[in-house]
Amino acid sequence: MSDADEQGAGEQGTGKQGTGKQRLSLAEWLVLCLVREEPNYGLVLVGLLARDSSLGQIWSVPKAVVYRALQRLELLGLIRTAGKQGASKGGPDRTLLKATPAGRAAAQAWLGVPVDHARDVRSELMMKLALLDRAGTDSRVLVRAQLARLLPVAAALDERLRATTGFERTLALWRHEALAATMRFLEALIAGRASPPES
Repeated sequence: MSDADEQGAGEQGTGKQGTGKQRLSLAEWLVLCLVREEPNYGLVLVGLLARDSSLGQIWSVPKAVVYRALQRLELLGLIRTAGKQGASKGGPDRTLLKATPAGRAAAQAWLGVPVDHARDVRSELMMKLALLDRAGTDSRVLVRAQLARLLPVAAALDERLRATTGFERTLALWRHEALAATMRFLEALIAGRASPPES
């Protein structure tokens, strides 16, 4: 099962930032951002989000979910058909898709928003960082905002760790250590380090 299958193509999982009254799934945001980069065909987008692609290694999206995302984004007015190309060997025409001004603005805004939960750093934030890198955009503003968003969570986990016992403490310790590793990762990104500092 792919990451996007687990999330679904609807409003579940990470990436649920609104575009007006509508919410997009992470898969829909990814498709929108890729169409925003340049007009593209559905099959090309499927390849970009396949499990063996550089983006798919972070978060893969199955073919059916990509095509459902394209349909929904078009219904929402975030992408539009920019042309058709006849397929080789008598297959169906290929549809070239392009982001609308509203779609470009929504994607740009989404790429600058930190994730709400530490658990979403592995999927949503990493995809945002990859997409910003593809566009040649400095991601440090986003990383700083993400670190700032997680600081109160870290403080609350410190308090919880001191106040708990038994398995509740074990769980709090696991969350504390996972968040500490995430914050070290974000700090290393800001500092431009590729590896942890030497002891």
